[in-house]
This record gives sequence, C-alpha cells and structure tokens, in this order.
Amino acid sequence: MRTAVVWDALRSVLAERAASTGRERLGIVDAGGGTGGFAVPLAALGHDVTVVDPSPDSLAALERRAKEQGVGVRALQGDAADLGELLSRDSADLVLCHSVLEYVEDPIGALTAVAGLLRRGGAVSVLAANPVASAIHRALAGQFDEARSVLDDPKGSWGERDPTPRRFAAATLVELLGATGFSIGAVHGVRVFADLVPSRLVDGEPGAADALVALEQAASTHPVLRDIATQLHVLGHRT
Repeated sequence: MRTAVVWDALRSVLAERAASTGRERLGIVDAGGGTGGFAVPLAALGHDVTVVDPSPDSLAALERRAKEQGVGVRALQGDAADLGELLSRDSADLVLCHSVLEYVEDPIGALTAVAGLLRRGGAVSVLAANPVASAIHRALAGQFDEARSVLDDPKGSWGERDPTPRRFAAATLVELLGATGFSIGAVHGVRVFADLVPSRLVDGEPGAADALVALEQAASTHPVLRDIATQLHVLGHRT
C-alpha cells in the first residue's frame, strides 16, 4: 500500500524500456537497496538486479530473502558514490535511488555516478523525504517548535535528534536531476494519506486498503496534495 504509486511508475518505465530495446530482461541497479524490498520482486519479474548497499547485515538479509523467493540478486557492498568503481558504465536500464539522497554527503555526486551507469534512454527512480510532510507530522505529534524548524531549515531538518539529515522539495529534486544531465519525467507524491490515516480504519473495514491505494494513486499527481506527501518520487531519463 505504501509503495503502490512507486510500483506503478516502475512498471510503466520497465514496459516502455522493454518495448524500446526489444529486451525483456533489463539491467537494474538498486543503490542503497538494503534488504531487497524492491530488488527481490524486480528479480522475480525476470530482470538482472544488482544491489549496492554499505551495510553487510542488510546485504546478508537481502541474500536470504532472494534465496527464499528462488531468485538471484547480485549484492555489492558500497556507497552511492562508489557506483562508478563497482559497476561498468552504460550497464543499466534502470537505477533505483530510494531514500539515499537524504544521507549522502554529495547528492550531485551520487546522481552523477548514477548517470554514468545508465544506458542512453535509461531511467533513474528517485524517492526522497519531503520537508513539508515532516513539518505536518511533527505538528500532529505536538512538536510545534520542531515543525517550525523543518520549515526554516535549508536542509529540512527538525533538529539534532532528527534521524534524517536532509529532505527535498519536488522542485529541488527536479533541479538536482537537471543539473546532472537528466530529462525530467513524472513527479509523484508517495504516502499522502497513508501515514495520516489510523491503521484501525484500514485494517478493520473490508475493502478499505484497496480504497486507500486508489486514493493515494489519485492524490499522487494532485497539484496540491502531491507536495504534502511523506516522500516525493521523481523519474529522470538519460538522453
């Protein structure tokens, strides 16, 4: 439910890429892919998937998950900045960069490394935390000073205890992708309502989960609601 909007976008990208290349088996790199929440299902669809992640524990969990699902996923230890050293240039059709830019020291450098991996016509899927949503969530938790701090801070942080070093508005993500040579595709809001609706309203009502997914899909491109989503999803294409 929380990632339905992203999966819809990824399926569309993969279908378009397969049609344009004539290849059903595509090369996918998941930078910071952790335990394989996206990587393993993509491998199950028949694609060649490589996960690059700095955590050996996460990579071990990824390998266990892949084995349980009966699929092969290549696991490499490293950071987003290491992509150019770990993998060949022009080797990927799709790179996932989900919840990565918030933590790297140099977002421009990370996206430049991603661009180097992509074949011409390939795509990057960027998913990042949104400062506006963080302000809303802090306010709903009664942390009004922290909510104001998010709005005032250039990095979208609410303080020293904030586990997320930086957050990005949609316009900032678009600017970063443009600066690293990507043409901009679709921009979606992810988890507009899913993090606000109490779970009892979803779990206790027949059909409520499906209805919430449909609402999320409708809200993901709404010109106002998109920009209050917990995360923002932007597709960039290498021309």
